Amino acid sequence: MSCPICNLRKEKRFCPAVHGRICAQCCGEQREVTLDCPSDCPYLQQAREHEKARNVAELDQAAFFPEIEVGEQFLYEREHLLLGLTFALAKRARANRTLGDRDLIAALTSLAKRYETLVNSSLIYEQLTTNLEHQAIASEIDQMVKEFREAEQKHMGLTRLRDSEVLKALVFLLRLGLARTSGRPKSRAFVDFLFAQFPENQSALAAPEEAGSRIIVP
Repeated sequence: MSCPICNLRKEKRFCPAVHGRICAQCCGEQREVTLDCPSDCPYLQQAREHEKARNVAELDQAAFFPEIEVGEQFLYEREHLLLGLTFALAKRARANRTLGDRDLIAALTSLAKRYETLVNSSLIYEQLTTNLEHQAIASEIDQMVKEFREAEQKHMGLTRLRDSEVLKALVFLLRLGLARTSGRPKSRAFVDFLFAQFPENQSALAAPEEAGSRIIVP
């Protein structure tokens, strides 16, 4: 039988996205482009293992917020914040399995622009978007930042987290997403990376008796 996608070549491998067999060429060409490939597809996993890393230098550098410096010291000192925000992204992606890398990256970009405006001008500027899921992702991040500050207040008697640090954390996650995604329209490589960091039902916030002075558990 011929491949149901191209109707030219012979079908050779089972594609869970179409619930049928397709040819190897269509699998390679349409993977995460027109096909919603599930993360457990063996051909998708094999492709990711052998896929060359994206050349960051060839991407739009403005998308990386190059003026924002995120140094090793910051990553060390604010590891708990980064873990909390990463958990928030994973939580939202699990709540809506249709979300892809592009959705998370778009939401992170909007949030970073909002915090950049806040830091540079002290004005609260909301990036307007009609995409309800992007709004939901932003709300999840905002809630985590709020909980982080509340935890600092509870355990240390004051809130030390600055908006400029939230901005750096968002930019770091955005750069991570841009580097992890395949760049294809339906890519979920970044989403799957987040899921791997936080298995289902794992919480990012630790009880005081379990974590002592640590607010976020890796």
